[in-house]
Amino acid sequence: MAKGSNQKLKLLYLMQIFSRETDEDHKLTMSEIVSRLADLGVSADRKTLYMDFEELRHFGLDIIGESTGRSFYYYLGARDFELPELKLLVDAVQSAKFITDKKSKELIGKLESLVSRHQASQLHRQVTISGRVKTINESIYYNVDKLHEAIGKDVRIRFQYYRWNVKKEMELRKNGDWYNVSPWELMWDDENYYLVGFDALDRRIKHYRVDKMLKITLTDEHREGKEEFREFDLPRYTRSLFGMYGGEEMYVTLEAENDMVGVLIDRFGKDIPIMPSKDPGHFRTSVNVAVSNQFLGWIMAIGGGVRITGPETVIQKMRDEIHRLSGAYE
Repeated sequence: MAKGSNQKLKLLYLMQIFSRETDEDHKLTMSEIVSRLADLGVSADRKTLYMDFEELRHFGLDIIGESTGRSFYYYLGARDFELPELKLLVDAVQSAKFITDKKSKELIGKLESLVSRHQASQLHRQVTISGRVKTINESIYYNVDKLHEAIGKDVRIRFQYYRWNVKKEMELRKNGDWYNVSPWELMWDDENYYLVGFDALDRRIKHYRVDKMLKITLTDEHREGKEEFREFDLPRYTRSLFGMYGGEEMYVTLEAENDMVGVLIDRFGKDIPIMPSKDPGHFRTSVNVAVSNQFLGWIMAIGGGVRITGPETVIQKMRDEIHRLSGAYE
């Protein structure tokens, strides 16, 4: 490459060199910077580089110069993201079930570009995607964007919804009929992305797995469910569900051993009422839940430390479920 052929790109190449090549543990001398610029077809000398560094500092780059021994070194200090912050983001991306393997690797590659190549290797060593259960629906990346667009434009959406059959094939629900839904909220729960919306056919609030939605299209129809969502509390809604399975929502009274209070607070939040029980070793509480087999199974999994004491309809559901499970294993 001819010396000076890219002279107009000098400041951009300097930004690139500082961003990719330097950090607190990897610094460059002035002569090393001159050499790297020369490899890129840019001629430079110390005097002009001093002025360039000041221009970049004025632009916002944290270019630091310090002496070590008899040499003077330069590096890029503060960045938009610190390395520990990016490690957290990498962990979130690689563990998210709703992002495919391919997209996970692409996103992590982009996150690595926000630090020096030396620090990027630390992020790369964290990546352990293989073997994780990930979605195979590549379009979820764009589904989320379309849903945000529909919410922003205040319009309904149409889509098809699938499930897996015993042949491990994608099988459309409702024989392939289209769902007509007014999208209102997006949430991430139980390692999956969900859309919460108002179903036009059933006239009630429902939620849908975003990675199982196909051929999402925006319609010209205005969203419905404004009144229903005026009082909608998303955190309360998610706390009431177990494994995102629906059911009749009601308040259920639980009696639990005192050392189980942390388990219930972790699941239902710190605002649950704690009331005394007849036995000083136990307490009572009332929680709002969607009563489903998944909720009953959660109570069973805890063991004898927590039991349902009301209402009677829920207690009977638990008896029926225990009887059903007992019969399945006789």
